[in-house]
Amino acid sequence: MRHQALLTDTPCGQGSLQILEVRHRAHARIEDRIRCGKTTGFSRFPSRHFQINAAWLELSLAAIDLIAWTQTLLLDGELATAEPKKLRYRLLHAAARITRGARRLHLRIAATWPWRHDLTTAFTRLQTLPRPAT
Repeated sequence: MRHQALLTDTPCGQGSLQILEVRHRAHARIEDRIRCGKTTGFSRFPSRHFQINAAWLELSLAAIDLIAWTQTLLLDGELATAEPKKLRYRLLHAAARITRGARRLHLRIAATWPWRHDLTTAFTRLQTLPRPAT
């Protein structure tokens, strides 16, 4: 048997148990993204100067967003919910190249890379996304 306690400061009668649980789960998802963001450089600033740290923070936030959108739009299975460390090891550190030829982009990847199919699937999905309107 499993029991769960939910403590809140919501005034009595202002929310049903289902609404409170949905709000709690959404907040837990946000906390998980923050935890994952800390492993992308969000938790450590490189300098004592404000301008350098502000640029570092912007780049870290961009990395967090790129990882979240990549997992949502391009990846499936285990990598869609993987931690940033696993994504770095399996996808971002791959010995691969993007080349252009015959007016097309090609992904050149070593045949021995264990996760080449995941990377090629993500690259194919990226190519099939609609282009933004300009």
